[in-house]
Amino acid sequence: MPHQTTSPARPPSNTEPGKGWHSPHFVTTARGARMAYRDCGARDGECWLVLHGGPGASCHPGLLAPLQLSRQRAVLPDQRGAGRSRPAARLAGNHTDQLVADLETLRRHLGIARWALLAGSWGTVVALRYAQANPDRVTRLVLRGAFALRRREIFGLLHPDARRDRAVSRNPHWPRAPYSGDARVLARLEQVLQSGTPGVAARHVVRCWNLLEQRSALRGLWRSLVHSAALEHALAGEPRQRAHAYRRAWAQLRRQQRLSLANLRQPRTSRTDRSGWKKFRIQGHYLRHQGFVPPGGLDSAARSLALRGIPSDWVHGRFDAVCPPANSRRWVEIQEALRSGLARAHGPLAGHLASEPGVRDTLAKVVRQPRTGA
Repeated sequence: MPHQTTSPARPPSNTEPGKGWHSPHFVTTARGARMAYRDCGARDGECWLVLHGGPGASCHPGLLAPLQLSRQRAVLPDQRGAGRSRPAARLAGNHTDQLVADLETLRRHLGIARWALLAGSWGTVVALRYAQANPDRVTRLVLRGAFALRRREIFGLLHPDARRDRAVSRNPHWPRAPYSGDARVLARLEQVLQSGTPGVAARHVVRCWNLLEQRSALRGLWRSLVHSAALEHALAGEPRQRAHAYRRAWAQLRRQQRLSLANLRQPRTSRTDRSGWKKFRIQGHYLRHQGFVPPGGLDSAARSLALRGIPSDWVHGRFDAVCPPANSRRWVEIQEALRSGLARAHGPLAGHLASEPGVRDTLAKVVRQPRTGA
C-alpha cells in the first residue's frame, strides 16, 4: 500500500519560504519505491505541481523559472525510477497510472488540498491523466509542448537523417528498420538497454539517442532564430533584444551538440552515459507501450477538463519539431466546443524547449496570471 499521512507533513528542514532549489526529500510510494521531490517557494502561496518531461528525465532548477517563489509554491517530483527517485530505472510496475497514483501519495503526504499543474512535453500526458483521475484536486493546468503519443512523434525521434545525422546513421550500434519496422527499432533499443549496467552497445545507443534529441530541439530553435532575425531587421526595441536571446540559446545548444559529437568517440563509460542509460531505459519502455495510455485516452482527459470547469493554458512553440503544435490546437478546440472560455492557446515564436526565450516568457506570463474555473 502507498505511504499515507493523515495530517499535513511538517515543512522540510532545509526549505524556507521564498527559497529555491535544494537537495531532494523522499516519500515512500507503492511497490516499495521512494519518490524524490523538491518543495520550493512560499509555504502559504499558490501551490504548483511541476512535472518534468522525458519519460525518464528529472526535475531541474530551470523548471522554476516561470514561477514567482516569493508568492508561489512549487512541488517538483522525479517520476518513478527517474532522477533521484529509487529504485533507479526500474521498469517493473512503472506505468502512467502508477505515476498518477504516486502523485496522489505525494499530495496527501504534504497535506495539500488542491494544486495547479505545470507540465511540459511528456509531463503533459501525466498531467492530463492526473487531472482526469483527480479533478477535485486540480485548480488549473498550464501545459507546454503537449505530447500526443502519436506514431509520428514517437518514431520521428528515432530516425536519423542520412545527411544531418551521419554520426548516428553510420553508427553500427544504432538499430535500423524500414518505417513499417519502427516497432522493432524500439524493441531493439529496449533490449540493448535492459542490461544492469551500460555496456558498449548501450553506451553508443545512449549517445546516439541524445544526439537525435538535440537535433530535433535545434531544428525548432533554428526556425525561431530565422524569424526573430527578420523581426530584428524590421523593428527596433524588444524584437531586437529577443533576437539576441535566441542567438544565445542557439549558441548554447550548438555547444552542447558539439560536445556530444566529440563524446561519441570516447572509449569509456562516463557519468553522463550512466545517467543517460537510466533516462532512455525508461523512455524506451514508455514509448514502446505508447505511454500506457489507451487510444483516445488523452482526448477523453481533455474533455473531462472542460466538463469539470478546470481552466487550462496550452503553450506550444510554433516551430516545435518534437511535438507538433497541432496537438495543443486540437485539444483547445475540443475543450472550447464543450465549454467556451476555459481553454486558451498560446503560440510563442519558439521550438520545443522550455528554456527558449519565447516559451520561457509566455510560461511566466501565464503562470503568474490568476485564473479561476467555471
